[in-house]
Amino acid sequence: MADKIEYKTREQMRVMARAGLVVESALAAAKAAAVPGARTRDVDAAAAAAIAAGGATSNFLGYYGFPASSCVSVNDEVVHGIPGDRVLEEGDLVSIDCGAIIDGWHGDSALSFSVGKPAADQDAALIAATRKALWAGIAALATATRLDEVSAAIEDVAIDAGVHPIEGYVGHGIGTAMHQAPDVLNYRTRGRHPKVKPGMCVAIEPMFVIGTPDSAVLEDDWTVVSADGSRAAHWEHSIAVHEDGIWVLTSSDGGAADLAPFGIIPVRP
Repeated sequence: MADKIEYKTREQMRVMARAGLVVESALAAAKAAAVPGARTRDVDAAAAAAIAAGGATSNFLGYYGFPASSCVSVNDEVVHGIPGDRVLEEGDLVSIDCGAIIDGWHGDSALSFSVGKPAADQDAALIAATRKALWAGIAALATATRLDEVSAAIEDVAIDAGVHPIEGYVGHGIGTAMHQAPDVLNYRTRGRHPKVKPGMCVAIEPMFVIGTPDSAVLEDDWTVVSADGSRAAHWEHSIAVHEDGIWVLTSSDGGAADLAPFGIIPVRP
């Protein structure tokens, strides 16, 4: 990843917001397709159709050879699950991650949920904690001086919930490429962290596991699993920082509903 941060104009952020709304639609379609008995490739097909219907192209398909328009990760799969013939079962914990490009500008988002019925207590707590950490991180971004404040907010939720950020997998800058500088960590680290400045666009994406924070990659060279087989959850949004505030690019209300408890009012770029 390049070290130089790409700062966007407000006009460019508005194009990213268009891509972001396509991603929101694609995730909704993919979640609706993730029913007991569906194959993970069926879930991906729903996402792909929504991306095409929105006049966008997938930024996942072909990315370093990735063969699908979305990542569909099940149970102990943390991220980068390749859609295929796996059949979803009631009670599976599924994380879907996808993205879209419009006029060269990218959007990226992810969500987690239980298939077919309310999640078991431990799964429900994990999903809720990961989602809460996402919004705590976004709220921190709104007032942060440096990005480590976002990381701290995310880790604090994990600590309170008794779960763990997966090590080595982090959020990122986004713009004319899906993955750019700067990294957005889900845990505290020492060192000097980038300043939060107008024009910065980042994808914040906590990935939490119930067990240890260690992971492994399967033989497909993509799918990341928890090392101890414990379940994982993943939530993500792309966010723009501008002179008047922040805007969640992959949410139709800019994040207003979920930021309200933090006292943050998003502002359109």
